[in-house]
Amino acid sequence: MKKFVCLLLVLMLAAALLPAAAADSAPLRIVAAVFPVWDWTRQIIGGAENVELSLLLDNGVDLHSFQPSAADLMAITSCDVFLFVGGESDDWVKDALRQFAPPDLLVLNLMDLLGEDVREETLIEGMEPEKDDPDAAEPENDEHIWLSLRNAKKLTRSIAEALSGRDPANADRYRSNAERYGSELDLLDQEYSSVTASASFHTLLFGDRFPFRYLADDYHLTCYAAFSGCSAETEASFRTIAFLAQKIDELHLPAVLILEGSSPKIAETVIGATAEKNQKLLILNSMQSVTRQDIDRGDTYLSLMKENLAVLTEALQ
Repeated sequence: MKKFVCLLLVLMLAAALLPAAAADSAPLRIVAAVFPVWDWTRQIIGGAENVELSLLLDNGVDLHSFQPSAADLMAITSCDVFLFVGGESDDWVKDALRQFAPPDLLVLNLMDLLGEDVREETLIEGMEPEKDDPDAAEPENDEHIWLSLRNAKKLTRSIAEALSGRDPANADRYRSNAERYGSELDLLDQEYSSVTASASFHTLLFGDRFPFRYLADDYHLTCYAAFSGCSAETEASFRTIAFLAQKIDELHLPAVLILEGSSPKIAETVIGATAEKNQKLLILNSMQSVTRQDIDRGDTYLSLMKENLAVLTEALQ
C-alpha cells in the first residue's frame, strides 16, 4: 500500500508540472488496460482523425500480477477516455480512479457495461481450492469477459456509443466501424458454433487455470480444470491430478489444454496418469499476456480467436 501511495504522489507532482494543452487542438486520448479491449477500440476508431489510442499492459505481464508504475497511473489520469475490464484484478485501477481521476475523464468499466451477462466464477468439480484466501468463500465475478465473441460484439457497440458521445465529429465513423467489426465477430461465432455442434466431444480438460467459462458457456461445452481462472496456485494435489486423469479415461478425451505461457508440468503429469498416456497437449490463448512484439507481428483479437478455434477443433474431434 505504501508503494501505491508513493506512486500516486509522484503522479500528482508530475501532473502539476505539465503545461496546459490547447483544448481545441488536443487529440482525444484513449487508454485501454488490456489487449482485447485495446484491439476492439482500435477497430472502432479506424481512420478517425485526432485520436490517440494506447495500451497499458503491453509487456507480457499477466493482468492478475500487474503492478502499475507512476507512468501507468499518469497515463490513466491524463487521458480523456479510459477503458478497463473491472474485475478483481483491477482493484488498483478503482483505487486510482477514486482518488485521482479528473471530473471530465470518461471511464468505461466493461463488466458494468455487460451487466447481467457477467457470470460468477465457479469452482468446478475437481478443481484445486484456493489456499490461504480469506475471501475464497465469497463468489467473484469472472473477469475474462473478452473470451466470448458475443460479449465482444455487445461491448464493441457500447464502446462505439460512448466514444460517439465524447467525440461527435467522428460518431458516424465509430458506429460504422463497430457495425462492420460486429459482422466479423458474428461470422467467427458461427464458425465456432458449427465446429462445436458437429464435434465428437463436448468436453475440454485443462491441466491449468480455467479462464474460458464465457467461451464454454457460449457453445455448451463441459470443462474440467486444475484451478479457477484467477488462481495463483501452481501446484496441483494428487487428488486433483487423479480426478483429471480419471475424467480423461472415462470420457476418452484426446487432448489436455494449457494456457499460453504456462508450464506444461501439471498437464504432462495428468497425461502420465491416464491409461493410454497418449493425449495431445494443446495451448489455448487467453490473451492475458499479449506483448508489443505480438502486436507488431500482427496478432489481433480476431486472429487469436481464430487460432483458438483451430485448437478447439483438434481438441474436440
